[in-house]
Order: sequence, then C-alpha cells, then structure tokens
Amino acid sequence: MMCGYGATESIIDARQIMPHMRHALIFETFDRLEPSQGFLLVNDHDPRPLFYQFSVKHPGEFGWDYQEQGPDVWRVRISRAAA
Repeated sequence: MMCGYGATESIIDARQIMPHMRHALIFETFDRLEPSQGFLLVNDHDPRPLFYQFSVKHPGEFGWDYQEQGPDVWRVRISRAAA
C-alpha cells in the first residue's frame, strides 16, 4: 500500500503487502527514484536483511535512515544517492 508522504515521497507499508511481494515492490520503487528522492518504508520488524540486499544490489547508491526503530513499528527512509 502506498500513499503520499511529504510533497514528493511515498510510503510503503510492508505490513499491508503479501510477504512474497514486499522486496520486489520495494526494489521496483527504488528503481524509479531520481537522485536524492526517497520513500518511507514502514514495517513490523527491523528490515535489516533488506539493507543487506540493497548493499549487494546497489552498493553506494542508496541511503538508509531509520526514522523509528521498534519495538512495534520500524520506519526507514530509503533514498537514491545524489548524482
């Protein structure tokens, strides 16, 4: 589920997405970002494994900024690095 976040950013609430579809949607969203753009990921657990996937697929190309770190909700701003 995506909805507006700020003026230009989106929110992906992974809690509302089927588990097998989550990472694909997150990477598709990232792939559409322009430099310096981002989105907010909301999850019910620490998405650290996703961070490691980004580190392998997009080394040096992404930002990962925790906005909230549990215990019930994690919010992470994922962004594309500036050009």
